[in-house]
Amino acid sequence: MSPTSETAQGGRRLVIVESPAKAKTIKGYLGPGYVVEASVGHIRDLPSGAAEVPEKYTGEVRRLGVDVEHDFQPIYVVNSDKKAQVKKLKDLLAESDELFLATDEDREGEAIAWHLQEVLKPKVPVHRMVFHEITKDAIQQAVRNPRELNKRMVDAQETRRILDRLYGYEVSPVLWKKVMRGLSAGRVQSVATRLVVERERERIAFRSAEYWDLTGTFSTGRAGDSSDPSSLVARLATVDGKRVAQGRDFGADGQLKTANVLHLDEEKARALAASLADTRFAVRSVESKPYRRSPYAPFRTTTLQQEASRKLGFGAKATMQVAQKLYENGFITYMRTDSTVLSDTAVSAARAQVTQLYGAEYLPEKPRVYAGKVKNAQEAHEAIRPSGDRFRTPAETGLTGDQFKLYELIWKRTVASQMKDATGNSVTVKIAGAAADGRDVEFSASGKTITFHGFMKAYVEGADDPNAELDDRERRLPQVAEGDALAAEEITADGHATKPPARYTEASLVKELEEREIGRPSTYASIIGTILDRGYVFKKGTALVPSFLSFAVVNLLEKHFGRLVDYDFTARMEDDLDRIARGEAQAVPWLKRFYFGEGGPEGSGAADAGNGDGDHLGGLKELVTDLGAIDAREISSFPVGAGIVLRVGRYGPYVERGEKDQEGHQRADVPDDLAPDELTVEHAEELLAKPSGDFELGTDPVSGNEIVAKAGRYGPYVTEILPEDAPKTGKNAVKPRTASLFKSMSLDTVTLEDALKLMSLPRVVGTDAEGVEITAQNGRYGPYLKKGTDSRSLTEEEQLFTITLEEALAIYAQPKQRGRAAAKPPLKELGNDPVSEKPVVVKDGRFGPYVTDGETNATLRTGDSVETITPERGYELLAEKRAKGPAKKTAKKAPAKKTAAKKTTAAKKTAAKKTAAKKTTTAKKTTAAAAKKTAAAKPE
Repeated sequence: MSPTSETAQGGRRLVIVESPAKAKTIKGYLGPGYVVEASVGHIRDLPSGAAEVPEKYTGEVRRLGVDVEHDFQPIYVVNSDKKAQVKKLKDLLAESDELFLATDEDREGEAIAWHLQEVLKPKVPVHRMVFHEITKDAIQQAVRNPRELNKRMVDAQETRRILDRLYGYEVSPVLWKKVMRGLSAGRVQSVATRLVVERERERIAFRSAEYWDLTGTFSTGRAGDSSDPSSLVARLATVDGKRVAQGRDFGADGQLKTANVLHLDEEKARALAASLADTRFAVRSVESKPYRRSPYAPFRTTTLQQEASRKLGFGAKATMQVAQKLYENGFITYMRTDSTVLSDTAVSAARAQVTQLYGAEYLPEKPRVYAGKVKNAQEAHEAIRPSGDRFRTPAETGLTGDQFKLYELIWKRTVASQMKDATGNSVTVKIAGAAADGRDVEFSASGKTITFHGFMKAYVEGADDPNAELDDRERRLPQVAEGDALAAEEITADGHATKPPARYTEASLVKELEEREIGRPSTYASIIGTILDRGYVFKKGTALVPSFLSFAVVNLLEKHFGRLVDYDFTARMEDDLDRIARGEAQAVPWLKRFYFGEGGPEGSGAADAGNGDGDHLGGLKELVTDLGAIDAREISSFPVGAGIVLRVGRYGPYVERGEKDQEGHQRADVPDDLAPDELTVEHAEELLAKPSGDFELGTDPVSGNEIVAKAGRYGPYVTEILPEDAPKTGKNAVKPRTASLFKSMSLDTVTLEDALKLMSLPRVVGTDAEGVEITAQNGRYGPYLKKGTDSRSLTEEEQLFTITLEEALAIYAQPKQRGRAAAKPPLKELGNDPVSEKPVVVKDGRFGPYVTDGETNATLRTGDSVETITPERGYELLAEKRAKGPAKKTAKKAPAKKTAAKKTTAAKKTAAKKTAAKKTTTAKKTTAAAAKKTAAAKPE
C-alpha cells in the first residue's frame, strides 16, 4: 500500500512511534503535513490481575487473562497508565487523513502496531512504515514505501506472550506455596537461573589438584634487540618422551583423567630442576607456520552486549539503554538484530573510511560478506552499525560519556570488518637437554609475530577470561636454528593448582544462552535483569553468583517440572515458536498440547501441531495440580556436612544442626552475600558458634516480665515476654513492649538497663506554649523529636533521654530543613549517566549507600560496595530502577496541620484572609478535633 494521491497533494498524516525521543528525531525529518506522536511502548497487554479483567469473564480466564477453553483467546486491556495517551492518539487521529504506524521492525514492534490499529480503529488509510535507522533519507524512504501489517509476525509474538503467561501464572504460584511468596518462574528466566546454579554446583563439587612443572630461561649468548631477543622463556614439555601433566589433564574431582602423562609433585619437580643445573641445552627443532587472522563480523545484539561487558564494563541492560539512545538520536542502526549483514551502502561507507583513515593497503580487493543470521533469526535487519551513507567518526558525533564509548565500539567494529586480514608467523621452538640421571628433557616455547596488522589497527576483540591473550599480542622469540647451543640462565620449579570453572558473567551467560539456542537476543538483557531483581542472582564484581534461594527454586523445578527447565526442551520450544512464525505450524493446536497435553480436551489438535517430535510437549496444567508430592522442607534443604544442613526459609537462608526443640539444636542465619561455594563445613561451624537466638537480659523490676534481646528480620531488638495468661486479642489485649537497638549497640553487649531505657521510648519531653506535646522517639532513620505532625531529627541517640524542653523548643524555633540534613559530600563520583546525561554519585542514605543522578535513586545491591562499584554498574542500577517505573503511592489521610498550614500561607498573602489565620490558631489548639473534621471531609 502506498500513500493516497490525495495525501500527496496535502492533508494531515499522523505518524505513531514507540518513544518520545524517537518521535522528536523523526519529526525533524518530515514536512509540516506530519504529526509525530509516541505510543510510549505498549498501549495494551494481558491484564496484570483479575481486577483488570472485564466482568463478563469468569473462572480461569480472570486468573490467567487467557481463555484456555476457547482457543487460548487472549484478553487484552488498555494499560491504566496509557489511557490518557490513547485518548490523545484518538484525538489526533480524528484530525488526520492518514495513519502511519512506525513502530520498530521486529515482532514486538509489529505487535505494538497491531494493538494500536485494534484500539484506535482508524477510519482513514493505514500504512505500516518501517526503517532500521533514523536518518533523513531512511525516514523519507520509509514514508514513500510503506507496507501492510505482517499478521504472521503478530501471531508469533502473541503466541509467545500467551505461552509465557501460562508458564509464569501456573508455575509461579507453586513457588509461592512451597518456597517463598513473591517468586516468579519463566520460560527462559528459570533456565538462565538453572545455568548459574549448575555452575555453582560444579564449583562446590570441585576438588583442586596440585601439579608442578619447570620454567627455564635460555640465552643465545649474543646481544639482542626488539626484533631479535637474546633469550627466551620455555616450559618443560616432556621427560623421556612422556608429556608433563598440566591443568587440563585433571578432572573436577582432582584426579588425573589423562593416561600416560607424568604428574610432578613439588619434591620431584625440585629434584629435577636441581639435576639440570649443569646441563647443556640445544635447539632440537624450530617449526614456523604462517599466521592469519580475519576480522570479526559486525555486531549483532548479543555480540554487542558481550563486548560492551568485556571492554566497557556495561551490563546487558545498560548496554541496551545506551544503544537505544544512540538509535533514537540517529547515530546507529536498530540495536535488536540477529543479523551480521551490512547493506551495500554501509559497506561502501566502511570501505571509504578504511582508505581515508588507514590507507589503501588496508582495504581488501573485494567487500567482505558475512553469514546472514544466526539460526531462526527473526527479522531481516542489518547488523548494528553507524547510521547513514557516510559514517561519522566518534570525534564528529559530539557524543560524550557512555554514548561516546559505545558508539566508538560500534564504529571501530564496523570499519574493522571491512579491512584486510592480519598476517604474520607463529613459531614453536623445542629445546633438549639431559638431566644428571640421564633422563631426556624437552622444553617448549611458542611465539607469534605480526608482520601486517590489518584490521587490528582498528579493533581487537576482548575476552571473557581476564588472563586470556588477545589476538594482537606478540611474543617474539630469538632467531635460532636446529642444533644451536643455548645456556640455561635459570631453571625454576613452579607449583600450580587447578581452578574451579569460572562463574558466569553477563557476557558469558548471554553467550551460553545463545549457543544453546534458548531465548532470543532481544530479551537477554531483560532476562538477566529479572533474575537479579528477583534475588535469584547477585553480583560480585562482574560475576553472577546464585543465591541460596535460587538453589531451592531450581531444586523444585528440576525435581517436579524437569521438562520445563530442560535445556533441549526449551530450545525445541523456541524452534516451534519460530515454525509458527514462518507459518509451518499452527499456534492454537500447539498451545493446546503444551497446556493440556496429549490427553487434553476433545479437538485439542495434537496431531495438527505440525511438530515431528510432538511427544516432548505435555500437560502443564496437570503438572501444577499435583502439589502434594512436593515436600517444601526437602526441596529447600541442602546438606553441608558434619550433620549441618542449609535451609532456605521464609526470611532467608540459615544453617541448622539437629532438630528443633531437641537438645543440642543449633541454628544461625547465613549472610545474604555469602556465595554458596563458600559455605564449607568450617564456615558453617563458625556461624553456629556465633551468638544467636534469644539473649536473656533479666527481669523488669516494675512489671516482673522477662526481658530478652533478639535478632530480627529488620535488625536486633529488645522485647518483654508477657505472662501466658496475658490477653492477646480483644480490646483488653496486651502487646509486649519492643524497641530496636541503637546502631552503636549489639546483641552480645546490650544490658538490661539499656533495654529498659530503650523500651521507655517514646519519652514525653513536655508541651509547647499552645499545649502540643513534644516526644523524643527512636525511628528507623534515627532519633528524632515529634510535635503533632512536625518531626525534627536529633544528632545523637543519647539525646532521646537527655534533651530538655527548652532545648527541644529551640530546635523547633529554627526553620525546618527539607530533605536530609546538611548535605554530606558524596562517597564516590561515577561520571555522567548515559541516559539522563547527569552526574552520578554514590551517597549514604537511610537504607545504606545508593547511586543517584539527582532524578533517580537506586540502592546498592548485595555484592556491591562503595569501594568496588564501577561507573557502569552504577548506570546499570539506575537503568534497572527506571525500568521499574515510579513506586506506587498509597492514599493517605491528610493531617489537620497541613490544612492549617495552607490557610496560614494564604493569610500571609492577603489581608482579606485574616479569618483563616484565626481559624489556624484555633486549629492548633484543637488538633484532634481538626483531624477528625479533615478525615470526615475526605472522600472515600
